[in-house]
Amino acid sequence: MKKQLFLLIAVCLLTGAGDPVSRVPSGLMVELIRQPEKVKIMDLKPEFSWIVPGYAKSQTAFQILVSADRKKLTEDSGDIWDSKKTFGSNSSCVEFGSDELRHNSTYFWKVRIWNSRNRPSGYSEIQQFSTDDPDGYHSTSDRFEYTFNESSGLAKFSKGHWLFDFGKDAFGTLLIRTSSHKNDTLVIHLGEKTASDGKVDRNPGGSIRYQKVILPLTPGKNEYVLNLLPDTRNTGPAAIHLPDTIGVITPFRYAEIENFPEDMMPEDVVQRAVTYCFDDSASSFTSSDSILNQVWDICKYSVKATSFAGIYVDGDRERIPYEADAYINQLGHYYTDREYSMGRVTNEYFIRHPTWPTEWILHTIPLFYNDFMFTGNIESVKEFYAELKHKTLFMLDRGDGLISSKNVTDEIMKSIGFANVKERIRDIVDWPPAQKDTGWKLAGSEGERDGYEMTDINTVVNAFYYNGLVMMSKLSGYLGKTKDSVFFSGEALKTYRSFNEKLFDKVNGIYIDGEGSHHSSLHANMTALAFGLVPEENIRPVTEFIKSRGMACSVYGSQYLLEALYRAGEDQYALGLLTATNDRSWYNMIRSGSTITMEAWDMKYKPNSDWNHAWGATPANIIPGLLWGIAPAEPGFAKAVIRPQLGSLIYSKITVPTIRGSIIAEFREKSNSKEYSVTIPANMKCDFITPGSGKVVSLVSGYNKIVIK
Repeated sequence: MKKQLFLLIAVCLLTGAGDPVSRVPSGLMVELIRQPEKVKIMDLKPEFSWIVPGYAKSQTAFQILVSADRKKLTEDSGDIWDSKKTFGSNSSCVEFGSDELRHNSTYFWKVRIWNSRNRPSGYSEIQQFSTDDPDGYHSTSDRFEYTFNESSGLAKFSKGHWLFDFGKDAFGTLLIRTSSHKNDTLVIHLGEKTASDGKVDRNPGGSIRYQKVILPLTPGKNEYVLNLLPDTRNTGPAAIHLPDTIGVITPFRYAEIENFPEDMMPEDVVQRAVTYCFDDSASSFTSSDSILNQVWDICKYSVKATSFAGIYVDGDRERIPYEADAYINQLGHYYTDREYSMGRVTNEYFIRHPTWPTEWILHTIPLFYNDFMFTGNIESVKEFYAELKHKTLFMLDRGDGLISSKNVTDEIMKSIGFANVKERIRDIVDWPPAQKDTGWKLAGSEGERDGYEMTDINTVVNAFYYNGLVMMSKLSGYLGKTKDSVFFSGEALKTYRSFNEKLFDKVNGIYIDGEGSHHSSLHANMTALAFGLVPEENIRPVTEFIKSRGMACSVYGSQYLLEALYRAGEDQYALGLLTATNDRSWYNMIRSGSTITMEAWDMKYKPNSDWNHAWGATPANIIPGLLWGIAPAEPGFAKAVIRPQLGSLIYSKITVPTIRGSIIAEFREKSNSKEYSVTIPANMKCDFITPGSGKVVSLVSGYNKIVIK
């Protein structure tokens, strides 16, 4: 019996997408920063963004007023800039339209819009921002925040000897308030893990953190902030250093205190956590699967907790930005919070600070492409366009569209941003590799490469290369660089043809690891499928091979494994991986006791692993972006697409923040129907791809209901 599709569209004046009660623009941002009064803007021709009120449905025009005097703005006078009534639907990243603003000055702005009936809204609230004295172009990073967390659990070992459990691991320090009647000394143990006796683990293994602090007390009522010792590895020249105002921080969940004064109260011991600004309420997810809900929670929290450096870093062991880590972190961040400045600052950091793996360099274009698609602002791409062309590594093409890192020269190393041109990029595939490949310290380990056979023409490298060419062609086109767009599109086509001619095993119907290889790994096949390199007639055998390998990749590789599976419509198998409970799963991280995603599936797979690595937080972007299938179809979410692939879930609800407001979607499976309720913010178009039939339904701003019988 054919499934029938019924679409009920009800346009709500109070949409719940963005500001549910306001009839004026809300969600104001300057330079993609939602509280710009807390920082100084580097761009003297900044961009303004806002959320169109739900009642308006769409925006046909806007008017921005900017003044150096708040009082004038209250009188509707934009003495610095009055855009007048400007026709257009763009409500994100509208550039300041007058001469450059002055350095080190404070300004105020507000905006109103006209709806589809040419009726103006009221003006938004006034937002304040200040400029800096910029030295060349670079984006502005937002502010840091302190969160003061009281213990969620207490354990008493003996008189004056307590364990405080703050519920979650966080980067920070300990704040203690005490009234002491004598000179005394506290012995404090901070850690991410407890031992079998319930105390803080003094020898947790790997890079799991523990630190002992001796704190002398002074008689009287005092407040103490622990002075922690810096780690030499994560405070070296290549690490991201924190502002002096923050000081030294460490990740910890537990505080064990000895010699605790009798008159101290438990609430006097507080975890002072440091994060980049993060709005926990901006996103949400729940479903009929309790494990999936827990996986979402740990991954979303990981994005927040590891933001302490103001730039995406690998974790606490090194605190160094790596492009592949940043790709997963960026997508997770953009899907869980309406916040983009940290991602953009990270992207621009990589222009001059690349890292050694070939595939990591090839993540640079996707990082910039994602930022443009989520924000609609191409300014950063335009500024670094020349450098981005080199980051595609098209210079390594041997003539047939395939590249090899063996062909790198000093000149190429310089062109992709290396200060030391004698360095050389090297293929990585996945990490850690097998001991036999690089002398990895875990003797006998097979690593995370699924037995990958490294060759000069590497299949995984060339899959990433193809993906970058496709994205670079699109970016060139958006910038109006038609000649470059055609060039990169042609290079991508050449790569596609050679990839399938020279790296595909026609006998077995799957991809080999490289030119001349006789081995086929999960990695070669999942990256080919994830990036659209597999012709239609080969998708089934490639997909079946991928499914035969399970989770034979690292937490990083899982990003592309899941991208491949959802691309092939294997949502049930993908859901099984997301909710697995074996030792190569996100649930295993939770079961191990970590509250931030781990660097590896388990300590036995990478003995120096840490418990605070956001590259393990893949589900933070996979759940909204692929399981629910919510993504920008046009830059800046001018148009969205929703392509649900919910597998066997019988219920799910999600809130996804976008620069234009929140998309809210809910699914219920009933006895004789499947029902989707979707709320689309004003001023956004959206296509809903019906599961099963693939029928495209155009949704309207406001509330939409789709019933499949």
